[in-house]
Amino acid sequence: MSILNEILEYKKKEVQKLKEKYSLSSFREMEFFDSNNLSLIKNINIEKNISIIAELKKQSPSKGIINNKFDYKNIVNTYFNSNIVGVSVLTDEKYFGANISLLKELSLIKKRPLLRKDFIIDTYQVYQSKAFGADVILLICEALTKNQINEFTCLAKEIGLEVLLELHSTDQLSKINFQINKLIGINNRNLTDFKVNIYSTLNIIKQLPDNITIVSESGINKKEDLELIKSTNVSAVLVGEYLMSSNYLNEDLRNLEEWCKIES
Repeated sequence: MSILNEILEYKKKEVQKLKEKYSLSSFREMEFFDSNNLSLIKNINIEKNISIIAELKKQSPSKGIINNKFDYKNIVNTYFNSNIVGVSVLTDEKYFGANISLLKELSLIKKRPLLRKDFIIDTYQVYQSKAFGADVILLICEALTKNQINEFTCLAKEIGLEVLLELHSTDQLSKINFQINKLIGINNRNLTDFKVNIYSTLNIIKQLPDNITIVSESGINKKEDLELIKSTNVSAVLVGEYLMSSNYLNEDLRNLEEWCKIES
């Protein structure tokens, strides 16, 4: 069984527990459900340089513990005081050492859009994301059918969420309706074996329409990676491990911002 399939099987059990604990109407009664969202796609599209979505991630299935201290308050404050366009928040507990309560806590102090990064497989999770303060949700093509992608995307928009739709293979393109999914993530990490290949972005982007906003995700940790990405029409990068493993976050974040600059 692949890592992704293992995670999805466990996620089904989590969703069942979620349904036992909450009703959809209870999500609607929570404080963030009716709040206006901050727009990630607008932030990306007004930025002249390659935009940065900075990730908050303690651990991963492929790397284990990435950040031992995980002083998330200081990390997020550093992010908010930089030129990033959004913060990606892992909310999976078993495999990434996080929790949905972290998203809720950050929603109280956010200065940028918050992307809930998890394995969303049910409408309950879409409602939960809005109720706990997300502005954007991640949907993963490899984890969903075409009908589910359309259903969850339309529901998200209906309740005031944006969607970052992610794929890591051209095999998934037939699932995407580019009329409703305008923010597309290309994951350089293969979700079957979790190996990373930065050239995934360069290969997949050739098959995508021109009128969408593209985010390159995973494996971006040096200047040369950004030079490759700048040769494409990628608008943003989602960076996690490079920042999470840093001992000098301010300095490394400034370096990343410098690498993302487009020469005029």
